This record gives sequence, structure tokens and C-alpha cells, in this order.
Amino acid sequence: MSVRDPYDVLGIAKTASQDDIRKAYRKLAKKYHPDLNPGDKKAEEEFKALNQANDLLSDADKRARFDRGEIDAAGQERAPPGYGGYGGGFEGGGGFPPGGMGGFTEEDLSGLFGGMFGGAARGRRAGPRKGADASYSLKVSFLDSVNGATSRITLPDGNTLDVRIPPGIENGQTLRLRGKGGPGSQGAPDGDALITVTVLADPTYTREGADLREILPVDLKTAALGGPIMVPTPTGTVRMNVPAGSDSGTVLRLRGKGVQAHGSKPAGNLYVTLEVRIGKPDPALREFLENWTPATTP
Repeated sequence: MSVRDPYDVLGIAKTASQDDIRKAYRKLAKKYHPDLNPGDKKAEEEFKALNQANDLLSDADKRARFDRGEIDAAGQERAPPGYGGYGGGFEGGGGFPPGGMGGFTEEDLSGLFGGMFGGAARGRRAGPRKGADASYSLKVSFLDSVNGATSRITLPDGNTLDVRIPPGIENGQTLRLRGKGGPGSQGAPDGDALITVTVLADPTYTREGADLREILPVDLKTAALGGPIMVPTPTGTVRMNVPAGSDSGTVLRLRGKGVQAHGSKPAGNLYVTLEVRIGKPDPALREFLENWTPATTP
């Protein structure tokens, strides 16, 4: 089965930018992913073709060589122009024109081309070749992106691959798993798996670099008189003291409760914005407020 033109597979023009290639691949990979099309052989084949096309066109060097005709759509080397004998060879299958080869013997020509093309006149032989890279997409929860985790993806052939998510990974970042791509030939190393990560939004937290923010409701008594409250964090609930006289919008900091430390980067902080909620006043509170005259006005 012949390999299709990668531009046709991704549905893009030859002038497409790298961003266009990335967007086209992500859109089609979601459509044809085996997890969304169980048992659909046509979708499986299309997904494989997408990965192969993306592997070639997302690599600037491979793409340029393909556009110049040096490699084919499968990434294999093409023979030099005219290879095979004087613009395509002559009838009879000899590879040389009849009648003395212009004064050169076959041995002379063999030596000449052998020096120029590493023995191409005797038959080009491919050397060791690294396996093709394979591209995949992976969705991770917000908390996994903050704390780090291990996720599992299903490959087109039905096998699974465990992917370690480092703390602090960002939406759209690509992880490289060396040796988890296509097989190499003649002892060359296998290709890599390229995992593009999508971080899902979280209803509690938002992220600013290594720091996190959340809004936390607090009752009127605690806001007015101060006291301890329990605060959910990405690593578990912790106790925090609210200062007396805290208004809505007061921001408190919990050190080290943001994005967890990774590599040489320290852990971020969690900033908690208080939101004072009065609730339904009971009779005692209502009576107090009706008879209370504030010493000062806000």
C-alpha cells in the first residue's frame, strides 16, 4: 500500500506554517483517535497516516528534504535524479548505452560513481536508520499538572504506554519519551513518542506561573472576629487563621502550596482570596444590627 502525501493527509497547503500543521494534526487526531473509534479499522488506519504525516512535516529538516524530493512520504531516501542510467536507463536492462559506453569501460564507470555516491552504481544500499517518531495527545487534570502524576495512553495497536507527568507541566507542552516510537532499522535506535499535553480547567484553582489562586467563602463571624478555617489545597486540606476584621477581597498566602517543586524550581504559593458571606441572619443578629450604630462608616 502506497504512502499518501502528508499534506493531503493533514488537509493543508504546502505553504502551511508549523502552527497550521500542529492545529490540523490535533483536530484530526481527536477525530480519528482509536479510543473514540473502537473497532473502526478505517479510523485506525487514518490515525496511523496522521501520525506519519505529522512526524514528517513537524520536523523542519524532514519537511524541507521532502519538499526537495530527497525523501518520500514515508521518510525513506530517494535515489539521486537520473540514477539508474542516463536519465532512466536504456532498453536491454544493462544500465549503460550500447556501443562501448563512450570510451569508458563498465569497470571505469563503476569506480567513478562508486567514489561519488558510495557505490551507488552497484546498487544503493540503505544504512541504519532511526525509527520514526510517533505523536500522541493526552489530557491531564489540573491537579495532576500541579502535583505530577503518571497517566496511561492507548496506542493505535492497542498497547498502552505509561507517561510520567512532571509537576508544573503547562497546557500545550510536549513530552518526549525516547525509544517509544517506531522501530529503527539495521540496529539503529527506535524513534521517540511525542506526547502533547492538554491541561483541563479546574473549578477551584487558577494558575499564575508557579503560584495558584482560589476564592474561599468565610462567614461573617469569622471575618469580623478572626479565627481558624480549613482551606483546600492541591496537596490536601490545611488549617489557616483568618485575621480579625477581614473584608471580602482580603488575600492570604499559603507558602509552598502552589505548583510543587520540580528540578531546580521551588514550590509556588497558594493565594486565598476571602469572600465574606453573611447568610441568613438569625433573630439575635438581626436585633443586634437593628440597634447597632457603627462608630465609623466604611
